[in-house]
Amino acid sequence: MKLVATGMLLAMAALYIATRYIGPVHPLIGFVKAFAEAAMVGGLADWFAVTALFRHPLGLPIPHTAIIPRNKDRIGDTLAAFLKQNFLTPSVVARRMQNLDVAGAAGRFLTDPDHGGAGRLRDGASRLLADMLESLDDRRLGGMAKGAIAERIRKLDVAPLLGQTLEAAIREQRHVPLLDGIINRASLVIASNEGIIRQMVHERAGRILRWTGLDENVADAVIGGLNKLAFDMADDPAHPLRIRINELIEDLAYDLQHDDRMQDRVNTLKDEMVENVAMQNWIDGLWQQGRQALLKAARDPDRVLAGRFGDMLRQLGGTLQDDPALRSTINRFARRAAVGATASYGDGIVKLVSETIRSWDVQKVTDRVETAVGRDLQYIRINGTLVGGLVGLAIHAVDVWV
Repeated sequence: MKLVATGMLLAMAALYIATRYIGPVHPLIGFVKAFAEAAMVGGLADWFAVTALFRHPLGLPIPHTAIIPRNKDRIGDTLAAFLKQNFLTPSVVARRMQNLDVAGAAGRFLTDPDHGGAGRLRDGASRLLADMLESLDDRRLGGMAKGAIAERIRKLDVAPLLGQTLEAAIREQRHVPLLDGIINRASLVIASNEGIIRQMVHERAGRILRWTGLDENVADAVIGGLNKLAFDMADDPAHPLRIRINELIEDLAYDLQHDDRMQDRVNTLKDEMVENVAMQNWIDGLWQQGRQALLKAARDPDRVLAGRFGDMLRQLGGTLQDDPALRSTINRFARRAAVGATASYGDGIVKLVSETIRSWDVQKVTDRVETAVGRDLQYIRINGTLVGGLVGLAIHAVDVWV
């Protein structure tokens, strides 16, 4: 547009020179000359006016030129004041949001996230969330997460919880299969360690028993007695030793809930487990699994929305649209939040705009403004050239006819 406007100005100058050179060979030449002369003057005047907004014409320090560079700070303050008065006051925000149905819009989005191009918004938000998760310092964030998990475990009073769980298992006889398994396993342990039992009996028997070979009989009796005890306990739910084991388990459940010393021992053991390297590795693995799950869900919102979570979100969207009371409550909360944020941070936003413009380089501001409105300003030069020419033509016509 600069080339077009400048080209028209040069064309008018060339036409004016040509008419001066040709002379008054025809009455119409006077009209052409008057048009070209006035158009050239109008084009030059508007070129000066447009150029004076952004810089000194021809580099000359003419007063009241380079208006935007000289008034950059005032422009920033005026723009900030405009934002403050027309957008960032609580009364304006409250009035603008009076008829804004935030809950309804959220409900429609949750019910049909792909409607009206909202899928692009969802995908963009998904990519943004994934990029944010990946950009976070994994070591630092992971350390914070693992520290929070470990601290939570340390604060957990696990002994009463274990006692209540054990008590419920005993009450519902859910510990019986475990006890049966231990008893059955005991007979296998006896059979697989028969040699060790015989060696122990041999070492503890007297010289006479070893010399006469009676230690073997004693070992057979011990092994047979242990096997019979295991078999009897497995076959008889009312076996005295089995009843005694149940009583010990019930005592343990009670102590876990009511005995301070037992609770202290369990908590000490729990703290030692938390500090154990294996436990720390497990917590680290738990964090990595959670992080990978978050990234996977963020990168594939369709998969998330296709599952139970998606059904829950769609149900929530339907509720937001169909429940007037809930929608009214959410909209009222949104208005109050927006008004509160404006009251609390409006001045800060205005100050940020003003200080940001003040910090810009003068040439940077000039180039940005010229880029934004420069095309229309070049039309002013073109219109000035044409209007000037028409005015000159009219003046010449009046002069000739009068």
